[in-house]
Amino acid sequence: MKKIGFIDYFLDEWHAEKYPGWLSKASNERMEVAYAYGKANVDGKLSNAEWSEKKGIQLLHSIEEVVEKSDYLVVLSPDHAIYHEELSWLPLQSGKPTYIDKTFAPDRASALRMIEHADKHRTPMYSTSALRFAAEYADLEKQGIASICSLGPGLFENYAIHQVEPIISVMGTDVKRVMWTGTDKTPSLIIGYSDGRQATINLYGWECPFTMALHYDAGNSKFLKIESDFFGAFIANMIQFFDSGQPPVSHVETIAIATVLEMGMIAAKTPYQWLQLP
Repeated sequence: MKKIGFIDYFLDEWHAEKYPGWLSKASNERMEVAYAYGKANVDGKLSNAEWSEKKGIQLLHSIEEVVEKSDYLVVLSPDHAIYHEELSWLPLQSGKPTYIDKTFAPDRASALRMIEHADKHRTPMYSTSALRFAAEYADLEKQGIASICSLGPGLFENYAIHQVEPIISVMGTDVKRVMWTGTDKTPSLIIGYSDGRQATINLYGWECPFTMALHYDAGNSKFLKIESDFFGAFIANMIQFFDSGQPPVSHVETIAIATVLEMGMIAAKTPYQWLQLP
């Protein structure tokens, strides 16, 4: 049985709780999360030792140990991307297939450093939002999309990724500029492409479902409500990655997504003004 190692900021969080069972089931028990490391214990959460005992996963005391013992590596910390570069540095020089949870990096510079580091050491690596693998997007006609209006829940800091990533995956990476048009409670960002196409993301509170309206050059429109089991598709995709060592998401897209998210945060300080992307 192949061993998966978790590396996290702290282990008592939703992704670390759910992924072990999902990965075991999706791999037909060919793979298991056997090792884990947590950088810190956090008030109000189970300690890393308590979490590991509850889950029956061996807690190791260093990232080095997890990298050494594991066949595949998963860097978590889904809501604290600021720690991703630190937590993934050794995994990315291991040569072992490594998945880094969303959001990949807090800024473009970090994303570029991490990708360069992985490439230097020939480490297969990718990062993604699970929403990328929603069946509604997979079945979507990508040619001729002129504009998109996307809505979803959450905070911009850690949930905008779930709207930006599908947009980049269907519209491409040639983003020229962004403009903030939202409020403190309802963030909104326009993503402008070099050829005049554009997309908007809107975060309308925790009760807002992921939805997307698309308009095509031909004049027709399409409306999507994301109801498929995108987490199931995402986990199946991760298993395929571990088996093949072939990253399913291009680094070019990952860099574009990190850039849009970083510049979106900056654009929030100067609403209704276009901000050019590097």
